[in-house]
Amino acid sequence: MDDFTFRNPTKIIFGRGTEARVGEEAAAFSTKVLLHYGGGSIKRTGLYDRLMASLAAAGISVVELPGVKPNPRLSLVREGIRLCRERGLGLVLAVGGGSAIDSAKAIAAGVPYEGDVWDFYAGKAEPRAALPVGTVLTIPAAGSEASTGTVITKEDGWLKRAFNSELVYPRFSILDPELAFTLPDAQVANGVADIMSHLMERYFTNSRPVEFTDRLIEATLRTVIDAAPRVMRKRDDYDAWAELMWAGTIAHNNLLNTGREGDWGSHEIEHELSGAYDIAHGAGLATIFPAWMKLVFSHDPARFLRYAVEVWGVEQSFVDPERSAREGIARLEAFWSSLGLAIRLAGLGIGSERIEEMAAKATEGGSRKLGHFLPLGPDEVREIYRLAL
Repeated sequence: MDDFTFRNPTKIIFGRGTEARVGEEAAAFSTKVLLHYGGGSIKRTGLYDRLMASLAAAGISVVELPGVKPNPRLSLVREGIRLCRERGLGLVLAVGGGSAIDSAKAIAAGVPYEGDVWDFYAGKAEPRAALPVGTVLTIPAAGSEASTGTVITKEDGWLKRAFNSELVYPRFSILDPELAFTLPDAQVANGVADIMSHLMERYFTNSRPVEFTDRLIEATLRTVIDAAPRVMRKRDDYDAWAELMWAGTIAHNNLLNTGREGDWGSHEIEHELSGAYDIAHGAGLATIFPAWMKLVFSHDPARFLRYAVEVWGVEQSFVDPERSAREGIARLEAFWSSLGLAIRLAGLGIGSERIEEMAAKATEGGSRKLGHFLPLGPDEVREIYRLAL
C-alpha cells in the first residue's frame, strides 16, 4: 500500500427534504450568495422555490447566475467571478450536477485571484484562496459534490481541462435522492457511466497490495450495477436512488484513492472528445473506457481477471483465464448498452475525422503521456479512439 494523506472536509447532509436546510447551512458562511444553476428544471420541479424560501428565511440575499451547460463554459465562469466581486458575494451555491458544481468551484477560486482563472486549468498557477462553495445535488454522476476537482471548457479552441485543489472542496453538500426522480433516461445512464468510470480509474492500478480499497471499489461497482436498472424501471425508487447517489459521492471523494495510484488516462482522452464534440462526459466515457481496457489488457491480465470475477461474477476458466478476463469487458459493454448508452462513437454520430487533432491535444503534441496504469503516448491514444469507433 502506498503512503497517503486523506482529508475530506465536505459536510454531507443526506436524505428526504434536506434541501430545506440550505438557508441555515449557507448562513454559516455568508448572507450574500451566488445561486448558480443550469436551465429551467429546478423551477419546473419546485426545487427553486423551496431553496429561495429557505435562503430568505435565513436572511440571505441571492444573486442568480443560471445558464450552466454540460461541459461548463469558461465565459460563464468569468461572469460569475465578476458578479461575486461587484456584489460582494461570499458563497457560491451550486444547484445541479457536476457541471454546475465544477463551474461554481471555478468561480470560487477565481474571485480572489488577480489573474485569469484559466491559469489554474492551464497549469500556470495554483489557487491560494477561494470563496466557500455549497451544493444541492440533483444528478448523481460526477462526484464533484465532495471532491477537489473541477473541469471547465474554454470556448477558444474548445479545450477541456481540470485542476484539483483542497480549497474548492464544497463546505456542505445536500443530497436528497428524491431530487433525482425526474431525471430523463439519458442523464441517468450518463451518470452511471461516470460513477463507474471513477471507480474503474482507481481500480486499475499498479499499486500492490491494496486489498482493502480493491474490495471497497468492487462492492461500490456492484452496488451501482444493482441500483441502476432499478431506477431505470421505477424512477421514484427512493432506496435505489439513495444507493446510487451515495455510491456516486464515495466513488470520487478520494477515500478510494487511499494507498493506491489510479490511472485517469481514459478521462483525459474523453475530455478531448467532449471538448471537440460537446457531448455529455458520461456518454463519452461509455465509448472510451472499454476501448482503453482492450488496449491495455495485456499489461496486467490478472487485474482484469479479478475485475471480471469479483465485479461481474464471471466464472473463472482455469483452462483459458484470458477468455474469462475479457468477458468482464464484454459484460461492461453489455450493461452500459442495456441502459441505452452507445458504446461506440458511431452511436454518437462521431467518426474518425478528428482523431489526430484530439490525440495531439491530449498529449500536448506528443510531449506528455497519459495515465499511470500503462502510460499512453499519441500512438496509443489514437488507437483507443479507433477502437472506440
